Amino acid sequence: MPNLRRLAFVCALFLSMTPAAAQQTQSRLYEITKSGVLRVCIWPMYYSISFRNPDSGQLEGIDIDLSKELAKDMGVKLDYVETSFGSFIADLQANKCDLGMFGVGATMKRAQAVAFSDPYLTSGVYAVVRKGGPITSWADIDKPGVNAGVSLGSYVENFMRSYFKNAKTVAVAPPATTQAELMAQRVDVVMTDYPASIKMNAQFDWTTTVAPPENLSVTPYAYVMNQGDQIWLNYVNLFVRTIKLDGRLKAAAEKNKLGPIVAP
Repeated sequence: MPNLRRLAFVCALFLSMTPAAAQQTQSRLYEITKSGVLRVCIWPMYYSISFRNPDSGQLEGIDIDLSKELAKDMGVKLDYVETSFGSFIADLQANKCDLGMFGVGATMKRAQAVAFSDPYLTSGVYAVVRKGGPITSWADIDKPGVNAGVSLGSYVENFMRSYFKNAKTVAVAPPATTQAELMAQRVDVVMTDYPASIKMNAQFDWTTTVAPPENLSVTPYAYVMNQGDQIWLNYVNLFVRTIKLDGRLKAAAEKNKLGPIVAP
């Protein structure tokens, strides 16, 4: 980052500080700057977000692109740490990474244990089914005998367990994937978010997406960190606001087919 831009960024950061942040003497921001390395937790099985392409072996997705932008703005190297929705809170608390950047739903329950940045995406719940299968509409899903696959630890899992009256929620844990379970017909439908639904349709021509009749469990997606570090949170929030203003968020979203769910 040019010196002038860096200076403006830091000045804006300190102007936005709360009194609590102004009293802080220690912060992960200082530790990252000193070490020269930003450790970012990702889940490399999240389509369009942080996905390891099986053909190239390379990581791709909006949060791969934006984590590189954050590291560039900070002038540090980037180190990815693999996690999952079932373990990321424990990994953050164990100091395995400085920040989670993999489309984490900012829910009230999770906010009891971790801190969230300003949102950068929002998504509701969608259903992905096999073409020509028994489920052709939303009304076909919540019926006895229907197995609905969800990613273990995701906000979708918690929501569907309370939403379904008749269908069975099947939590799929890594290294298994919901799309593999759908392909093997061990589940009849995958309940997921917009990013996963559009990517599954793009990669597997035997799938199609069924949208709910109305917005369902619309959730903000944000970056996640340990609680109690207002300086680091302010910095990440300023990054989110900056990429919204300078067009980097929109460009990364469009590149990864997520334009319709960019947060305002």
